[in-house]
Amino acid sequence: MTLPKISQSPTDPAFVQDPYRFYEAARAKGGIVFWEDYALPCVLSHAGVNAILRDRRFGREIPPEKRRPIPPHQAPFYAVEAHSMLELEPPRHTRLRGLVLRAFTSRRIAAMGPEIAQLSHELIDRFPAGDFDLLPAFARLIPVVVISRLLGVPETMAEDLLGWSNAMVGMYQARRTREMEEAAATAATEFSTFLRAYVEERRARPADDLITHLIAAEAEGERLTTDELITTCILLLNAGHEATVHSIGNAVKTLLQTDTPATALGPDAIEATVEELLRYDPPLHLFTRHAYEDVEVMGHTFEKGSEVALLLAAANRDPGMFDRPARFLPDRIAKPNLSFGVGLHFCVGAPLARLEMQIALPILFERLPNLRLAGAPGYANLYHFHGLESLKVAAS
Repeated sequence: MTLPKISQSPTDPAFVQDPYRFYEAARAKGGIVFWEDYALPCVLSHAGVNAILRDRRFGREIPPEKRRPIPPHQAPFYAVEAHSMLELEPPRHTRLRGLVLRAFTSRRIAAMGPEIAQLSHELIDRFPAGDFDLLPAFARLIPVVVISRLLGVPETMAEDLLGWSNAMVGMYQARRTREMEEAAATAATEFSTFLRAYVEERRARPADDLITHLIAAEAEGERLTTDELITTCILLLNAGHEATVHSIGNAVKTLLQTDTPATALGPDAIEATVEELLRYDPPLHLFTRHAYEDVEVMGHTFEKGSEVALLLAAANRDPGMFDRPARFLPDRIAKPNLSFGVGLHFCVGAPLARLEMQIALPILFERLPNLRLAGAPGYANLYHFHGLESLKVAAS
């Protein structure tokens, strides 16, 4: 089947501000299209994205025949990525994820609830008078402080962690340049050096933190190597920062623009509201998979070795799955959204991200019932991510 072609620069300012128009134009051509700017087939339908994410014949690991030499200036970045369970497939992925989940338990995440609430109140107490940007004052700090406390690294390192994270995730952005690649490599080196020293300290002096529990995690006689442990910590910090910051910022923007009633943030409604916020304007819009054999999906055959882009945000607005998908409806009857993926690579940090939103958003709007936009919010040029550049608000 020849796929319909569609063209759209992912760095075009109009697309950055509203990618959903492009998704709808693409969807009108079919559930799978060929995005010329990426030179990739792209799946837009909820059923198609869901099927590929769950299909073990597709994976994140690049097939050996498709691997290219890594340029020397990128080597430090990919030395870290080589141990990331996000980029691996079974059996190594199974081992890594199993060991991580032995330490990153639902009980440990749930226990962070009171700290998330206290931190939210402390940050709100520090809000400046007049108009201010909610992103650096609230949305960026909650995830990085929470994951720092979980891991047991000093909160005084927050700015360094944010800087390293920002540089490293630049490798996944459509606007990626040689300068960004070099910055990512430098950040990977500095991040690894910091964590290596911290891991060695925890090996000598264990504490009640996630790094210590990751060191102790064991399955069938195996433990994480130091390199695997460092990469896992970086993955948790980067994913926690990038995804949750955008999720909180996009959520506040949506709630303010739609005049969502306070009842939607009440104890009985907040879980459904957060799911709708994640569906409506998710933090990650595109994720890729490689076909490990010839696979037919929705009438199209993906040849062995080929790469496919999955448009998560488009799938989240599939009218075949969701009624009035372009509307934010906090009381929507929940259906599974794909914002954190599904299947083998379902985001391990999703429960923590959801918890942070479920706690922080009600506190923010309860403490500041007159919170309003103080300027038009604009999205940053970050694609495949989707998050705000700033969120100017006024509280009185």
